[in-house]
Amino acid sequence: MVIVEFSIAPLGTGSTSLSEYVTEACRIVKESGFHFMITPMGTIMETGTLAEAFRVIQEAHEAVIKKGATRVSTTIKIDDRRDVVRSMEDKVRKIKL
Repeated sequence: MVIVEFSIAPLGTGSTSLSEYVTEACRIVKESGFHFMITPMGTIMETGTLAEAFRVIQEAHEAVIKKGATRVSTTIKIDDRRDVVRSMEDKVRKIKL
């Protein structure tokens, strides 16, 4: 199981509101069928392979450009643990407060 956190930041849109661009990127993630979670600062997604994660992120990145952004900055964090199958929820449950 690969868990990725990524953030797509549209630049050069001429607007301080970016929700229409972010919505387009999130639509791609939703249509991928992978389990995901949208947070205020990015999206977390679970995939079976790193290649699958990169494919979805690239499609989301390109969708923001097609929407009209003239520049896009995408940040990616990868948790590729191969000794144990973990989910996003498992990782959170491990935290003891």
